[in-house]
Amino acid sequence: MFDIFRKVWSLPDLRRRIIYTIIILAVFRVVSHVPIPGVNIASLRSLFAGNLFLGLFDLFSGGSFRNFSVVSLGLNPYINASIIMQLLTMVYPKLEELSKEGESGREQIDQYTRFLTVPLTLLQAYATYFLLSSQGIVGRLAPLPLLTLVLSLSAGTVFLVWLGEILTESGVGNGISVLIFAGIVAGFPTGLGQTLLSATAENSTNVLIFGALALAIVAGVVYINEAVRQVPVEYARRNRAGRSLGSVRSYLPLRVNQAGVIPIIFAISLVLLPTLIAQYLKGFGQNLMLINFSNFLSQAFSTQSLFYNGFYFLLVVAFTYFYTAVTFNPEKISDDIKRYGGFIPGVRPGKATADYLGNILQRITLAGAVFLGLMAVLPSLGQGLTQVTTFSLGGTGILIVVSVVLETLKQVKSQVDTRSYEGFLN
Repeated sequence: MFDIFRKVWSLPDLRRRIIYTIIILAVFRVVSHVPIPGVNIASLRSLFAGNLFLGLFDLFSGGSFRNFSVVSLGLNPYINASIIMQLLTMVYPKLEELSKEGESGREQIDQYTRFLTVPLTLLQAYATYFLLSSQGIVGRLAPLPLLTLVLSLSAGTVFLVWLGEILTESGVGNGISVLIFAGIVAGFPTGLGQTLLSATAENSTNVLIFGALALAIVAGVVYINEAVRQVPVEYARRNRAGRSLGSVRSYLPLRVNQAGVIPIIFAISLVLLPTLIAQYLKGFGQNLMLINFSNFLSQAFSTQSLFYNGFYFLLVVAFTYFYTAVTFNPEKISDDIKRYGGFIPGVRPGKATADYLGNILQRITLAGAVFLGLMAVLPSLGQGLTQVTTFSLGGTGILIVVSVVLETLKQVKSQVDTRSYEGFLN
């Protein structure tokens, strides 16, 4: 690894990209501390300290939400827009054709994603105001101040999307992923420092268990993220340039974690809904039935309740299967293998191959779905086991951080290898 870093720094182009990435990340961290006035920051931080679920949003924004900066919404609206466009591409024929037109088609879909991000950002900005005002953190605003607040939050998200795109073009790695990675990592030192400062002789064992559990999580994330099922594929003998070429064997890699962290993002949107409904119903102070129903929702969907964690886990598992089924089409893969003269040994081409790939995918997806579900509920389980509440374990955050680091290192290594081959050819 150190040899790779030395080679990267010795290449002028990659060195320029790394410096550019550091500058963009510095700008992102500076903007995340530019506050929006009119908010009781002390009450806001108290609310986040008592709500593990809202702490997850603050983790994604790198502490911006806790400070209520202009980029408090982070990149969540853009991520939601990207997921919606990806699903529409699978079900809408014109978008599917557009996605097959190469670079120009992808650029057009990216443009549609940006357009969809704007209304989603406005909606989420108003929902954020509604949530904070119901908790007494933000006072009731007149139409003009409310419009200013919504536009300020929306402009912050659009600015982050712009930073992510120029980082993709001129920096290292995927810009959006790197910004999310930076936001998550920015909160780790503070939480870790608070945990170490609060360590005493009485809870030292719990802190050690907490640290061992964190290392086990990182090892598990790396293992599951890199785990693939290699399906052998053989291609028949071909005649090329007057020569007869023998059969060639290759492998079709089926990833265990085919869906990434997208199922968790889907599940978060649904799990948050009952809490928002409960907060809204509390405003009807005269109706006893609505008050009782609101209290029931608040207790049932408390982040420490067994019902909440079980429901959250099942949602993640269900969305993992759903998203994998949408993005991976065994029939299409089977047709592509057959079109290029390939076959899986011992399996007939066509429908039998599609059924074979579908059965394998269902089995390995179960392992990936259970893993993602455990990552989603791990903060609650970790705090309940170790009683360490100053630093959330953040299974989702660790999953994203490790995935982005592995993907970025792969891209950097591939660029180093490419330049090594160019030097060899020259």
